[in-house]
Amino acid sequence: MKLLSRLFEHPLTRSLSVDDPRTTLLRRKIIESKPFLRKIYLEWYRKIIDALPDGDRVLELGSGAGFLDTLLPTLITSEVLEVAGIKLCVDAQCMPFRDHTLDAVVMTDVFHHIPDVAAFLSEAQRCLRPGGKIVMIEPWRTRWSEWVYQNLHPEPFVPEGDWTIPVSGPLSGA
Repeated sequence: MKLLSRLFEHPLTRSLSVDDPRTTLLRRKIIESKPFLRKIYLEWYRKIIDALPDGDRVLELGSGAGFLDTLLPTLITSEVLEVAGIKLCVDAQCMPFRDHTLDAVVMTDVFHHIPDVAAFLSEAQRCLRPGGKIVMIEPWRTRWSEWVYQNLHPEPFVPEGDWTIPVSGPLSGA
């Protein structure tokens, strides 16, 4: 790992793999304990909630480090890892729902972790009712973010890549 990246790692997660479920739980604690981060997540969550269609069958993919369920109590929380406090362990490419039974699928910083985006979109289309939505908050690409992704972020950054990711770990392969 790059020295600069190592210097900015949070002490609670420094010795853990990003694919370790304990890392996800610690990230939740970090987000909730830092007022600035919590405020950003609250802003994102309000945008997600405002974009939801009517209905209360909403699945969140990658819920482990977040707290959207505190604002949306009927939320079906899920994670690709077995994480305490999550309702379902779900692979976004093969979801355990009957056809047309979800009102929405939401996610924050998850889409770029899905190994086969086409498979996910097909699966979401199958699970969503007519008029259902996929609502997400994703990292954006700017000159500043490219520098951060290349120098501080543990995930690979391949701007010319496609929407498939070689499977390595549930989170590390993003």
